[in-house]
Amino acid sequence: LRLDELLLLNALWREGNLDTGNAARLTQKPETDARATLHRLVEAGLIEERGQKKGRTWHLSAATYRLLGDKAAYVRQRGFEPLQQEQMVLQYVEKHGRITRKEAAELCRITGPQAYRLLDRLAQQGLVEREGERGRGVGYRRKPR
Repeated sequence: LRLDELLLLNALWREGNLDTGNAARLTQKPETDARATLHRLVEAGLIEERGQKKGRTWHLSAATYRLLGDKAAYVRQRGFEPLQQEQMVLQYVEKHGRITRKEAAELCRITGPQAYRLLDRLAQQGLVEREGERGRGVGYRRKPR
């Protein structure tokens, strides 16, 4: 392994995940070089990527956690699948009556824009309905049957 690869693996072990910008700062190279290094680590099966475009993050792979003797850490770090996120949001709404974008982001451990898309998808499916026009006051509640 090259020095840049070792630096990134060490940071991923310590921090849990990394975005491309932080990888570039850590290796002191342009983002394109950092991204190429991260892709080499993906091809080697040491790390995985999650998300798309600017929201992409990188974390250690299940195989790497297994080699390190910490299988559960992979599940904690990987986060939840979209179907799990939807169920978590719906359960939260059942218990608390409504949910905001910020609460959904914290609950599912995702970014604000990802939480917005998740809540919007649930609204389009008719499972929740939006309350409020815009800003912090917007919430989502269970749609009456």
